[in-house]
Amino acid sequence: MPVEKWSDSVVVVHLGDDPQFTDDMESLEASLAQSPKDAVLDMSALKFINSSNIARLLKIRKNIVSRDNRLFLCGVTTHVWGAFLVTGLDKVFEFSNSVSLALATLQIA
Repeated sequence: MPVEKWSDSVVVVHLGDDPQFTDDMESLEASLAQSPKDAVLDMSALKFINSSNIARLLKIRKNIVSRDNRLFLCGVTTHVWGAFLVTGLDKVFEFSNSVSLALATLQIA
């Protein structure tokens, strides 16, 4: 299962490339609907991202942030990073180099 409960307040999602990306996002949305949590998305397996993927990420971010939680995107590849830069979303999302660094940041906060 791509969504793993790391603690009572944090979930880690290891995203797969399309078409698995959509299924992973649905699993995350279902998990967050049950109980709001911080989320860490491991994007290291993503080779590209399209507009519908970005829209879904924005929707998930809105749901998480509206409940005073945080969302980290980790392991973003060069091609995917370019999409975030071009759209200006590099200023909207929180990024981390690795899942462990994002988890450490959440623990400190």
